[in-house]
Amino acid sequence: MTASSQAAEAKGVRWKLVAPLAVWLAIYLVPVPAGLNVNQWHYFAVFAAVITGLILESMPVGAVGLIGLTVAGVGGYIDADPNKSLRWMLAGFAESTVWLIVGAFVFSIGYRKSQLGRRIALVLVRRLGRNTLGLGYAVAMSDFLLAPATPSNTARSGGIVYPIISNIPRIYGSEPGPTAGKIGTYVMWTAFAATAITSSLFFTALAPNAAALAIAKKTVGVDVSWGQWFVGFAPLGILLMILVPLLSYAICRPEVKRSPEISEWAAKELGAMGPMSRNEWIMLALIVLAMFLWIAGSSPDIHVPVLGSNFVNATTVVFIVISLMLITGVIEFADIVSEKSAWEVFFYFTSLLTLASGLNEIGFIKWFANEFAKPLTGLAPSTAMILLVALFFWIHYFFSSITSHAAAVLPVVLAVGSGIPDLPVATLAMLCMYSLGLMGVISPYATGPAPMYYGSGYIGKGQFWGFGLMFGALYFAGLLLIVLPWLQMR
Repeated sequence: MTASSQAAEAKGVRWKLVAPLAVWLAIYLVPVPAGLNVNQWHYFAVFAAVITGLILESMPVGAVGLIGLTVAGVGGYIDADPNKSLRWMLAGFAESTVWLIVGAFVFSIGYRKSQLGRRIALVLVRRLGRNTLGLGYAVAMSDFLLAPATPSNTARSGGIVYPIISNIPRIYGSEPGPTAGKIGTYVMWTAFAATAITSSLFFTALAPNAAALAIAKKTVGVDVSWGQWFVGFAPLGILLMILVPLLSYAICRPEVKRSPEISEWAAKELGAMGPMSRNEWIMLALIVLAMFLWIAGSSPDIHVPVLGSNFVNATTVVFIVISLMLITGVIEFADIVSEKSAWEVFFYFTSLLTLASGLNEIGFIKWFANEFAKPLTGLAPSTAMILLVALFFWIHYFFSSITSHAAAVLPVVLAVGSGIPDLPVATLAMLCMYSLGLMGVISPYATGPAPMYYGSGYIGKGQFWGFGLMFGALYFAGLLLIVLPWLQMR
């Protein structure tokens, strides 16, 4: 790296560090709006600075959240009593949602160490990959099968699916750049577009889903089980899983139409792996157990006796499976301790959820709802709801994190919706939560796996933005034309 490039990089880092402070100071100095007190407005200034830091990635996201939480706690914005303020700061660390998210990363360790994830993907490629369209369905189905028990699309698509499919294009001489269109563009885009669908289809397929549900429960009292989540999105989700490989085939127009070599390659890779190992069988059994407990244990009509209880919380399931993974030796405790990303997310989610709930606790959300609901009061409730969902979906172009988007925007949208007479807030909440996975398709930074596929070189910069807009519009239309009527009928 040259001296000039180092200086430019350093300048960029300084700018990203200063920007959140500038946002905080600008809001802090603005006269307090009518209806708010100084304490509420200054807390909002801190929250806005944190969101700015997250969007710009001024420093590691866990550090941004922790600093923001500390400033809010020391400032006494929630409670002037230092002891009560500290209890508020620490309350988020006991949130079951946060531990569910950490568990997602531990599950990915089990998939990775046992090699079960790699085997599943290779089996699908071997069986369905004799032609290019079939290969697209194999790639999409790999993500579909892994999604219910992999609550991180980054771990699932980026850590399991991408390493497999990145080997495929080169077999045909399809390299990043001029020859990417032979087959590489199609394979990569299909995988990326599919993970956006599965992230919305299964509650446990995307970590921010749990965070969003926690916000919806706290803000407007909306709560759903694993099964209810799936049934509500299934009409669109299953349709898209069928259509996306075909649509990607039509849009990407791969030059290679048949790919029998792919099946042969996958068969050789499976042969090299040998029969399923002990750890793979154990991991498979544990994932089946987790799915059973997530589905049956969350249903009030099905009693699952676990340690004398008829109800199994989703996060309790995670602890059960992780404990069994440790006991059976599928993973070691050192693996958990060394999973840096899991602990960064632990601080990140904890801080962000606590700060977001603080907006509601001090009354800021109620004020915002009253102010911004006024222009919508003259509209029909259905029109107002569609506009709110559109705002929630497309504003994601300004976010590089689905979690920070959910934490910053979802409470506001739900509060505004709850202030409009006759607007079905539960339906609004579900449409917003279902959009979290889908919106990840719209840009090269919209979700965790996006930078991997964008950086592969198989999808051009212009192509990525164009494909993202087209598929984003398709997914959004599906929400309004299929999911909305389906939710209203139920």
